[in-house]
Amino acid sequence: MKKKDDKIHGEGNYKAAREFDAAEAAFVKSGQVDKAAHDAAPKSAAEEAELARAEQAGRERAREEDPAVRRRTTGKDRS
Repeated sequence: MKKKDDKIHGEGNYKAAREFDAAEAAFVKSGQVDKAAHDAAPKSAAEEAELARAEQAGRERAREEDPAVRRRTTGKDRS
């Protein structure tokens, strides 16, 4: 038999989701996003190639690709 508290986690952990959202918002407001993106960029051509191979391996295992990923723009942003 399930405990009464387990109902909170039926479709996800709401408390953890709120904590994550708050931490994410704080990080964005901190102004460190550009630095973090720069720091996460591949440091060499070999690392970039390794990341590309890993991405390709993940795509091969996926059932189907999100159509939005394949969408091509004609030079203008479609926002």
